[in-house]
Amino acid sequence: MQEQLVQEIANIVLKQLQGSGAVEAEERIPIGVSARHVHLCREHIDVLFGKGYQLNKKKDLMGGQYAAQECVTLVGTKLRAIENVRILGPERKASQVEVAKTDAIRLGVNPPIRESGKIEGSAPIALVGPKGVLYLEEGCIVAMRHIHMSPEDARRFGVTNGQIVNVRFDGPRGGTFEDVLVRVDASFTLEMHIDTDEANGLDVGKTMGILLK
Repeated sequence: MQEQLVQEIANIVLKQLQGSGAVEAEERIPIGVSARHVHLCREHIDVLFGKGYQLNKKKDLMGGQYAAQECVTLVGTKLRAIENVRILGPERKASQVEVAKTDAIRLGVNPPIRESGKIEGSAPIALVGPKGVLYLEEGCIVAMRHIHMSPEDARRFGVTNGQIVNVRFDGPRGGTFEDVLVRVDASFTLEMHIDTDEANGLDVGKTMGILLK
């Protein structure tokens, strides 16, 4: 009789957990908080660091990218600066600066929210390196929040490359991020990228997101 009662209670608790949106660990998404950073083309590396200069790898990142040892200073339209902004390699076809909204306010620029690589018509900004100064007429953006995942992860979650989803975070300041871009590539490992403003807003910390389609 006691064993049957325990089983009935366990079943009730399980239903309550399922009803409240409890999610298995394998259905959760690790979170990576992306700080301000810069991508550079070959021409602009030459301007900032000298002709033929090669970036030095500090740390490997997913998708063949890496954090370089080199940093630059960002200068906005109000001549306000942010120093020691990390460069990410390898070289790109076009230079791009990614900042959080609070960074943009500090610099006095107004970058649009964009998917990485889509810089047409974005905000101007200046960069200062050890060998020179570079002015970009466009290239400064606030990166659209997104999820990196492999094709296997995409099949498991039932999503496709380019799909827009919502992701929920639990916790004292939890909430839901809408308009999250799914990016699928064989070189990716499962991770959602948000900027420092977004992480602080929901006090994300080391919590994990729950994908909502």
